[in-house]
Amino acid sequence: MTAETSSSAPALIWRAAHFTELTVDELYALLQARAAVFVVEQQCIYQDIDGIDRQAHHILGWRQTVTGRELVAYCRLVAPGVKYAEPSIGRVITPAAGRGQGFGKALMQQALTLHEELYPGQGNRISAQQYLERFYRAFGYRTVSEPYDEDGLPHVEMLREGGIRTT
Repeated sequence: MTAETSSSAPALIWRAAHFTELTVDELYALLQARAAVFVVEQQCIYQDIDGIDRQAHHILGWRQTVTGRELVAYCRLVAPGVKYAEPSIGRVITPAAGRGQGFGKALMQQALTLHEELYPGQGNRISAQQYLERFYRAFGYRTVSEPYDEDGLPHVEMLREGGIRTT
């Protein structure tokens, strides 16, 4: 499934595509952004390319620039039964160039809309960095685990029950 839409606030070009539909340039951009955020900024050494990407839809938010386009928001939506029994949103990032502009919130709206299209009525389980609990609560998630260490950072498991409407 491939979908391209424009959003008026914030003004990004959104693309949602299954792994098999990504272009080489899109794949390169998303891997580069993930490495910049998770490996370089967070100084976290872990296996980012985990084999799950092939079983996921990828949501990319592009900002048009004078020289082309720039990836400023990204996440993946993993099918149920791959990581958890429920579908899961993960690898949620807003690279440095896109922070503080509402792109993270817009990204989650895009991801949850795609979730409802692909998996209507199903819940969504995530592994969230603990400091982002409040951010995810705003989207209907609740914490369902004690904090745990994942790649040297405190995380919590959060669940969004099925049937919650996105706004």
